[in-house]
This record gives sequence, structure tokens and C-alpha cells, in this order.
Amino acid sequence: MRELRVGLNQTQKVRLQSALKQLEELSSRVSNSSTASVTVADTIPVNLEDGVLKGHGTTDHNGEVVATLCGVVERVNKLVYVRTLRARYKPEIGDIIVGRVIEVAPKQWRLEINFSQDAVLMLSSMNLPDGIQRRRTAVDELNMRSIFEENNVICAEVRGFQHDGSLHLQARSQKYGKLERGQLLTVPPYLVKRRKQHFHHLEQYGVDLILGCNGFIWVGEHIEANEDEMMQEKAFTPFVTRRNICLIANAVRVLSVLGFNLSLEVIIDTVEASSSSNLDIKDMLGAEFCVQTAEREVQRRTTLIKKKG
Repeated sequence: MRELRVGLNQTQKVRLQSALKQLEELSSRVSNSSTASVTVADTIPVNLEDGVLKGHGTTDHNGEVVATLCGVVERVNKLVYVRTLRARYKPEIGDIIVGRVIEVAPKQWRLEINFSQDAVLMLSSMNLPDGIQRRRTAVDELNMRSIFEENNVICAEVRGFQHDGSLHLQARSQKYGKLERGQLLTVPPYLVKRRKQHFHHLEQYGVDLILGCNGFIWVGEHIEANEDEMMQEKAFTPFVTRRNICLIANAVRVLSVLGFNLSLEVIIDTVEASSSSNLDIKDMLGAEFCVQTAEREVQRRTTLIKKKG
């Protein structure tokens, strides 16, 4: 999304800078010493008598724990480490990811998942089209392209790592599989936080939203598991659904440009704000709406802080 350039006039620049400054002040108010932001060479306050373990992004200098990275200080029991705010995607077992097939190999598919290495989805790690649990045969291997082929977008779960560092996926659930009739968006992975739920069905819009932990976001037409055969015969997506897909996709783009964490609540608020303003879909990517989105985020966080206080 960084290729999206927003031209701001002088008034809009002042408003945006003011909103971002307020957001920074609000973040400093809710943060405490255990989750403080640090830059390189900053001292991390710890009690050395407790036997603190120095983790990633820290070092010992003149008897003090010093940060070697820019980020947020995290503490797990006695372990102290620095979590970088703008890091590349680091997979963890159980992550929900969205990827694109780049190769159909013997008994496996290779996927691009916005990671330093390609991921592998084995034929034995997914449900067959007939849904029957059985051993995979040579016929199944010959029919792999009828399941997934190059450039198909699919959703899967991180299964684990092999000794050579390769990432293995699994898709043994009805919610995983090929994604069609939608848009694939790419955002910085640090904007997508790991949550209990990454699959969202927006009933009022007839759209499915999948927030991939790897920074790939899918916005597409909602398809029930038992409607796959009907969708194969259906050659089009209704205009209203296509419009809603574009609305939600543009909301994700605006939030990504501003560097805001992506959550269902924030995305829906952005979509509703554009609808209440009677904006065209293309105007959501304009300078004025971006500034208004930042100002609404200030109001939202201020309200949350008052409720907690």
C-alpha cells in the first residue's frame, strides 16, 4: 500500500500532523514502563537482582540492559526483549495466512506468503474435493491442478517448520481452501495483530474478510461451504457485492497508509464513515478522507481512554 500517494494541501498537512501528534500523546499515556517504547542505546529499566534474562534486541552495557533495536519492550516472566514495530513477518504455529500458489510440485504446492521462504502445502495436508478421508493415490497427484493451480489465492494455517527451515501449511478444514471473487491486498504484516478470530463474515455487506497474519488481506464475496458447486456455475458477482468489496478494500488501504492497526471494528467504522459522507468509492483514497480518518481515530482512542479511566 506504500505506493499510494496522497497529495495534501497546507491545511490538510497541519490537520494530519496535529492528529498524529495527538495519537502519539495518547499512546504515551496508556503505555507504562513494562511496555515502553525504546530506540537504539536506550536503557531498559530492570531489577538485576531478579536474575533478568536478556532476550532479542537487548545487550549488557556497563551493567545496564540497553536496547539494540527500535521497538516496544516486552516482558515474559524474567525474559526481557524488544519487539520491533516494523518487522518482517515471522510465522508462528497456528497462524492464519493467505498466500498465492507459485508452483505445483510433486505431492505439494509452493506458496508465496510474504516470508523470506516459500511455504509448502502437502497434498496429504488438505481435504480432497470429495471430502472422504483416505490415502492419497497417484490419481490424486495427477489431479492436483484441478484443486489448485498457479496464481490461485488460498487460505491455510501454519502447521510447523521442518529441519531445513521450510514452512509447512495445512488446510484440513472447510474454512480453508481456494479464495475466489474478491481482492487480495498487501499491507505491512505488523499492522495485523494475532487475534482469536481472523475470519469475518460481514452479513450486512455479503462479504468475507480474512486478515492474514502475513500481511495478505482477502476481501471477497461470501460463499457458504455447501455453495461451491453452485458458485462454479455462477459466472458473475452481483454489482452491490462488488461495490461493497471495493468499499472495504479501500478502507483497508486508507488505514494502511496511515499506519493504523487493522481490526474489524476500525475497518467497519471507516466504511460507515465513507457511507455517511456520501463519498464515491474512489474518493475514499483522497487526501480529505485520509485526514478525517486520522481525526476520527483520535476521537475513538480518546473515548476508550475515558471509559477505562
